[in-house]
Amino acid sequence: MLDLRLHHVSIVVTDLERSVAFYQKAFGLERLPRPPFKTQGAWLDCHGQQIHLILYPQGTYRANEAIDNNDVHFSFHTRDFYAILDHLLAQGFHEGPDTNDPMRLYVLRDGPAGFPQLYLRDPDRNVVEVNGAP
Repeated sequence: MLDLRLHHVSIVVTDLERSVAFYQKAFGLERLPRPPFKTQGAWLDCHGQQIHLILYPQGTYRANEAIDNNDVHFSFHTRDFYAILDHLLAQGFHEGPDTNDPMRLYVLRDGPAGFPQLYLRDPDRNVVEVNGAP
């Protein structure tokens, strides 16, 4: 197997500062310096890997109301899944039934993957996973 590690994930967003604030508040990511590309964007640090937010006001998103864990998404890994879950709940996220609520979490404590997973959406409806994979 090749020795590969995730370097960055690029996500198209419609409101750059709103999305930066979301990722900083929800996950504690820090903003990094970014080269002066033609498009506006922001880079965020996640323990040496990066999330690249790319501004595209027209959006390129799915119309599905519910969180769909089979949709395009990226995942954060954590060694303390329940600490992250508790943090998100303290930030106002919840496991309620309203699939259109932007603060809804879809949580699989004993999911088919064999480890806990949760899914949420950022302000542009991009699906974000957090898992406790071994």
